[in-house]
Amino acid sequence: MAFNGTWKIDRNENYEKFMEAMGVNVMKRKLGAHDNLKITIQQDGNKFTVKESSTFRTIDIEFTLGVSFAYSLADGTELTGSWNLEGDKLVGTFTRKDNGKVLTAHREIVGDELVQTYVYEGVEAKRIFKRG
Repeated sequence: MAFNGTWKIDRNENYEKFMEAMGVNVMKRKLGAHDNLKITIQQDGNKFTVKESSTFRTIDIEFTLGVSFAYSLADGTELTGSWNLEGDKLVGTFTRKDNGKVLTAHREIVGDELVQTYVYEGVEAKRIFKRG
């Protein structure tokens, strides 16, 4: 599948503003913008295994398309939601446990890059990865 492989962060667009909207404090925003994130994605039909490895943590996430699961962001924010495949795009809809607000995320392959787009409270950010 197109998403399979290891992806290393290349650049961010509007990521600090997004983290600010999410309520991440200024120190964590500065660190988060330079987290050296590496994502390894393995797809087997509707099941995905994603390993996120950064300066701050390494976490393994397993999910099945359309099945809700709990997830914790690097800053400790807890979410529940699910990923679905819409065309060639992975679309995630997650609800924060602390305030009930919705975070949406998209993952898509654009050229030779993996583009992750996040939207929260009207603030959109992108994290662009290259195969590593």
